[in-house]
Amino acid sequence: MTLIDDAIYVEGRRVASPASLAGTLQALDELGGFAWIGLYRPDERELGIAAAEFRLHELAVEDALMGHQRAKLDRYADTRFVVLRPARYIDEDETVEFGEVHLFVGGNFMIAIRHAESPDLRRVRARLEGSPELLERGPLGVLYAIVDQVVDEYEPVVKGLQADIDEIEFQLFSGDRAVTKRIYDLSGEVMELQRAIRALTAILTTLRHDLESELRDDPHALELRRSFRDVLDHVLSITEKTEEFRQTLTNALMTHTTLVAQQQNDEMRLLTETSLRQTEQAKKISGWAAIIFAPSLVAGIYGMNFTVMPWLSSPWGFAFAIFIMVGFGAALYVVFRLRGWL
Repeated sequence: MTLIDDAIYVEGRRVASPASLAGTLQALDELGGFAWIGLYRPDERELGIAAAEFRLHELAVEDALMGHQRAKLDRYADTRFVVLRPARYIDEDETVEFGEVHLFVGGNFMIAIRHAESPDLRRVRARLEGSPELLERGPLGVLYAIVDQVVDEYEPVVKGLQADIDEIEFQLFSGDRAVTKRIYDLSGEVMELQRAIRALTAILTTLRHDLESELRDDPHALELRRSFRDVLDHVLSITEKTEEFRQTLTNALMTHTTLVAQQQNDEMRLLTETSLRQTEQAKKISGWAAIIFAPSLVAGIYGMNFTVMPWLSSPWGFAFAIFIMVGFGAALYVVFRLRGWL
């Protein structure tokens, strides 16, 4: 059942709770006041009933059915269509979940359509019913209370993001490569929050201007303007914090990139030094192999069991062979030492 609550208020008091959407307009005509209808993810049929009862614009109804709208304020004749993007911080996953609330605000009705678990509009209704002077302000007073609740619920989100950013500052110098992904994820959440907050600034500014120009003679207009101004101040404060978060995350990403580049440079320097040492060792090994080659060649030839060999019959032949072997090896040693290969 998507109908959460349907009530009619007169002078700040609940006077009726129609059993169905189809009978709300008739009860409203009989009793006066205004109707406040709460829906949770209605389907096309249920929203169609409300649209027919209160003559909602088809484009606004289509947006409410499709969802995934940006925060905005549209006006169709005497009906305002407001989209809010509430958010809540999930401690278990350390992530931010964004929802969506659609509000149809008319002269004598408020239709609130919730597409997420947050905000809990039943809490807003209970608070207003406990303060009749707020309900006396009509649908715009309810709009103020809902916007105020959405903005209040941004505070835990801001605190959660602040804690995550503080953790990142410690992770930066721990060598954890996963910190890059966390920075990107947090940056996306902060930007999403900024989009919702910036749109709220425009919405509240427009509402205050409308109250000043259209409801000048309304006794509740001044208090409503003050109420919306209070929420706007809160929104501007959160906007400043999110700007700080984004700048901090940008600096963190740049710092992490610098640290990774420095670490890669250190690794490349170590690899280069190791490669140079290996090259020097290979040169030395090659030099000694060349020096040993000459004696090995002579010894290999004269060590063979031949009856006829050069200088074999000469008493100086073997000594001459040894002289050539030692001389050639010594010459190679001197050359390699001069070239720095040994």
